[in-house]
Amino acid sequence: MLYLVDASIYIFRAWFSIPSEVTGNQGQSVNAAYGFARFLTELLEQTNAKQIVVAFDESLTRSFRNEIYPPYKMNRELPPEELKSQFQICRRMAEALGLNCISSDRYEADDLIGTYATKGQQNNMPVTIVSADKDLAQLLTGKDELWDFARRKRYKPADIKEKFGVFPEQIADYLGLCGDAVDNIPGVPGVGAKTAASILQSFDNLDEIYQNLDQVMHLKIRGAKSLSTKLRDHESQARLSKQLATIVCDAIDCDLSNAMRQEANLPELTQISNELGGRANGLFERVAKTY
Repeated sequence: MLYLVDASIYIFRAWFSIPSEVTGNQGQSVNAAYGFARFLTELLEQTNAKQIVVAFDESLTRSFRNEIYPPYKMNRELPPEELKSQFQICRRMAEALGLNCISSDRYEADDLIGTYATKGQQNNMPVTIVSADKDLAQLLTGKDELWDFARRKRYKPADIKEKFGVFPEQIADYLGLCGDAVDNIPGVPGVGAKTAASILQSFDNLDEIYQNLDQVMHLKIRGAKSLSTKLRDHESQARLSKQLATIVCDAIDCDLSNAMRQEANLPELTQISNELGGRANGLFERVAKTY
């Protein structure tokens, strides 16, 4: 089993769920780093993962997608300085735990996860993506799963169809139609999630939809008569939105041997725990037992 971890989601979750009064050895806020330490500890204890990669975002508003569409993710507030300073320690922590950490100044963590997931699938290796990001569902095939760790929910390919009304391979087309307010992906005005799913139950993808626009008005969907007009008027926006939502699966050169978990760097873990005010001593001791 190859585990692929979307680090940013769990760092942000810790930042919002753990009080900022949790401070380190110099009075600095360490709530996100401490929460991330707890997350990694629990993950490693539960899985005893031997092959695991942790993907980090270098920037939330700078990727090749911003070159294509500058407003992409520009609706998000930038992390405050108190959180920015904790990202580095979170990566140091993961590396000190013997985990392979990856990032890119051009591609997002999703793309790096997609690249490793594809490599694993090509080698007949089941993949577990640890994230709550629905975009990553498009990567699932066979025995893969998307693990929303914090909510203790696991989604296999069939579960994605039940949850969103579309198959994993249709997720990008789905977001091309209904957009995604979280990432500032526009979609087609007037097409919501239910309508997008209903359309994709009749057509496999955007190409097939636009090859059969005259049939859309006959679908048993509320407002079907005006739907083909909306789609026609906003075809370029729909295709752009799909492009933004599609995960790149050849972002970097990757070797699955790099995913092998290494021995922990105990002196570095001790240093990190000291920086966290000694809060992580017990956590790191627990993880050491999983090697």
